[in-house]
Amino acid sequence: MSSTSVRPAPASVLYDAPGPRARTRYRIAGVVAVLGIAALLWYVLHSLSSNGQFDAGLWDIFQYTNVQQKIVDGLLSTLQAFGLAAVFSLVLGALLAAGRLSDHQPLRWACTAIVQFFRAMPLLILIVALYYAYFIKTPMWALVLGLTLYNGCVQAEIIRSGVNAVPRGQSEAAFALGLRKSQVMATILVPQAVRSMLPAIIGQMVVTLKDTSLGYIITYSELLYIGKQIATQPTNSAGFPYIPVVLVITPIYIVMCLLLTALARWIEARGRRGANRRTPAAA
Repeated sequence: MSSTSVRPAPASVLYDAPGPRARTRYRIAGVVAVLGIAALLWYVLHSLSSNGQFDAGLWDIFQYTNVQQKIVDGLLSTLQAFGLAAVFSLVLGALLAAGRLSDHQPLRWACTAIVQFFRAMPLLILIVALYYAYFIKTPMWALVLGLTLYNGCVQAEIIRSGVNAVPRGQSEAAFALGLRKSQVMATILVPQAVRSMLPAIIGQMVVTLKDTSLGYIITYSELLYIGKQIATQPTNSAGFPYIPVVLVITPIYIVMCLLLTALARWIEARGRRGANRRTPAAA
């Protein structure tokens, strides 16, 4: 009668399993962290309540039709600046990415210098410089141009990285068939790279949407600037409605970003279903 030996479970190769003392320390640290966060939230809420920021009278300003219209106009101005900047940044990003992937060295160096310069430039300084130093006296176009230059350079790196991520054998096989580089890029590399680039491109567009709030620095009447105007006007004896404005403006930004992210997921899922429906070519 043979005896069977029970082998111990293999230890994890990534980390050692914590012992009883370590698990106790982790629980204590978690409880302390939760209590610290709760105490901080209580202090903030108590301070705001002591200053009268939760008084019901502060919400009376949102009952006026002109205030509601200002918020709608600010939202439309935000979407207008975002739409223009998103389209222009994608076009600029595609051109700069094509230049960085070019075989012509002077063009590649020039596009690389442009991308590195505007990626290193703080966006706020760029917008202010375009508005005050370069005599672009229309706040909307100063904001759109600043967003286009900065986000276009980031999109260029995303597109270039996506094209370079396609397996090298794809381009080598296309060149072996006699295709030109432009044909290889348009028909082989870019269609395959779009699927991997799409989440990063949409993510950068969400950043572009949030960066439109920097327009309040140059007095562009976007959503944050309108909110600041409303918050700095005392409604009654209750004071300035800072917290009500934050509670109204912030969800609008969050909803816009969530809708844009949902659109990206829908486009990605649609492209994946389209790729799965394609029938393989006959051998």
